[in-house]
Amino acid sequence: MPRYPAAFASAVLLALVPPAPPAHAAAACEVQSGTSTAALVELYTSEGCSSCPPADSRLRALRSQLPANAVVVPLGLHVTYWDGLGWRDPFAQPAFDARQRALLDQRRLRVAYTPQFFVNGDELRDWQSGLPATIRRLNATPAAASIILKTASITRAGTGLRLDVQARLTDAQAAGDLYVAITESGLVSQVKRGENGGATLHHDDTVRLWLGPVAFTHGRAELHSDIALPPQWRGDGLRALAFVQDQRAHVLQAVDTSACVPPMAPTGSPQ
Repeated sequence: MPRYPAAFASAVLLALVPPAPPAHAAAACEVQSGTSTAALVELYTSEGCSSCPPADSRLRALRSQLPANAVVVPLGLHVTYWDGLGWRDPFAQPAFDARQRALLDQRRLRVAYTPQFFVNGDELRDWQSGLPATIRRLNATPAAASIILKTASITRAGTGLRLDVQARLTDAQAAGDLYVAITESGLVSQVKRGENGGATLHHDDTVRLWLGPVAFTHGRAELHSDIALPPQWRGDGLRALAFVQDQRAHVLQAVDTSACVPPMAPTGSPQ
């Protein structure tokens, strides 16, 4: 059953990282969204919530349980409002609390909880069995936006990353926003206290960096940013992604760098 924390804190924080100095460009990746609508699967979770590990496992296994032609972009967003209840989640950010609350407000839903799934901006309560059919339905829908996402290493040590994103709406008169994120997979936590005290938790597609919104002008939006990658982030587990949503937070298209191997240049050691 979903768990509802005793208190909910909401704040807006866009995790902008100071630019890294430009240097030799090494590994690079370029991906472009297709003509069908990708499924952006957002899981709101917390290491302080005993009901969340099964949902984390569902997200980790999602790609392997779908057909090879499925187009899906998974996100694990760790919220902060469990942090005062016995265990501080090292991957939680206030920006993710705000994202969850914004989706709820758009749908006129009142209660934020974990684990909670949204697919292309709509809540999916039957996530245990309903994800494959929802993803198939979305993939069968023509996309209302297109995205080109480019990444490149900008330091010889692989500790800097350049992000270049260009997005276009099919309807140039429509309004929308562009978001960009970096996720990390292969994360492991030894939880010492709280509801999951003594457990070893595994996380994939965990959001590390969240950029946006960037508003569309005349049907176009761009984001260009140089990112300094912290040494504790494992480069071989990192992916970049971008998605476009309309004014009501319905996701129109998404794309990530999972087609590039390795997704990004190696950096430091695991956290």
